[in-house]
Amino acid sequence: MCLILLAFRPDSAHDLVVAANRDEWFRRPTAAAHFWTDRPGVFAGRDLEQRGTWLGVSRDGRFAALTNFRDPPAHREGAASRGALVADFLAGDSASLPYLASVQSIAARYNGFGLLAWDGVTLGYMSSRNGRVEALAPGVYGLSNHLLDTPWPKVREGKRRLCAALSRPFDTDDLLAVVDSTTQAPEDELPETGVGREWERRLSPMRIVAGDYGTRSSSAVILDRDGGVAFAERTFDAGGNETGTVMERFRIPGRQRASASS
Repeated sequence: MCLILLAFRPDSAHDLVVAANRDEWFRRPTAAAHFWTDRPGVFAGRDLEQRGTWLGVSRDGRFAALTNFRDPPAHREGAASRGALVADFLAGDSASLPYLASVQSIAARYNGFGLLAWDGVTLGYMSSRNGRVEALAPGVYGLSNHLLDTPWPKVREGKRRLCAALSRPFDTDDLLAVVDSTTQAPEDELPETGVGREWERRLSPMRIVAGDYGTRSSSAVILDRDGGVAFAERTFDAGGNETGTVMERFRIPGRQRASASS
């Protein structure tokens, strides 16, 4: 996952609104978003190589997502799979901050990452690079392959586009459109992350089309205050062409009654 745009409690109707892109090699086997048979409460796409995921929700309203921290010299072959961190949170019952603190203690097992976790009350964030666990305040955030809100062009533009979408009635299609831009960043705004100038250019759009590597899927998630959940995932081939869209809606048990009585 290379871009997560997230609005936390942007208005009285929504807890979380998310638009995100997952970037990966096209040779890596992947299943489209579905309810997992081995973890029935989890709805997410699945990496069939390591059995984890990059972004998902649970039937009881949990949300988690992860991006890699781009630092080629520090990459270690054989490190533990980061996708397990998302899957374990979604399938578990730990609160966000204690879970992130537990991950912090074992972060050295993994290549660099940033992790977001929502337990229905608290939205937490941690990066393996600075070691801090944070409870986020309501607002609009962007996470790419660096620290939260690092102002890369795709993060700045993505947050602007998400805010524009939130300013009017929206649905998952509108959120998928937020991250559906293949425009490259201006040359003088490209970050320097150790992959070389040409790859910095290729990786700079929100939705990447770069041959064997690129945006495999876009996701849109809406978690309503009254317990409604909407999840859409759109997949792409190596040419950047749409190959399908999965849509799922469900309700968090008991949330509507709790909301009405509060």
